[in-house]
Amino acid sequence: MIDRYVAYIRRDPGSDYGVEFPDLPGCVTAGSTIDEALAMAEDALAGHLSVMAEYGDPIPRPRSLEALKDDPERTDATVVLVAADPDLHKAERVNVMLSRSLLRRIDAVAPNRSRFLAEAAEQALSGDRN
Repeated sequence: MIDRYVAYIRRDPGSDYGVEFPDLPGCVTAGSTIDEALAMAEDALAGHLSVMAEYGDPIPRPRSLEALKDDPERTDATVVLVAADPDLHKAERVNVMLSRSLLRRIDAVAPNRSRFLAEAAEQALSGDRN
C-alpha cells in the first residue's frame, strides 16, 4: 500500500503555487500552475523520503485529513493528498541512441555517462540553462 501525505497548496499574489507537507517539515516545492505544482509535489515527496531513508532518519506516518482539519497553517491552503511512490527515484535502465561523436565528447568530460546525462536532463528540465 502506498502512503498518501497531506500537502497544502497556496499561491501568494505574484508568485507560483507553493506546496508544503505538514508531516515533513522542509519538504517544499512550487509550480507555475496547479498541475505543475502537483507533479513537483510528487517528485519532492519521493526525493525527501528517499533522502530520509538514505540517512536512516525515521519516516513519519502520514496524518489523516481528519487529524489536520484544525491545523492553523491550513486555513488559506488547498489541501490535496500526494502519493509517496517509493520507486520514483530508483534508477531505471533505458536504451538511448547517440552519435559516436557525442558519446566521445561526453566521455572526454565525464567519468560517468549516466550521471552526466541525468544531470544534463535535470538542468534542461529545470529551465536553468547556464
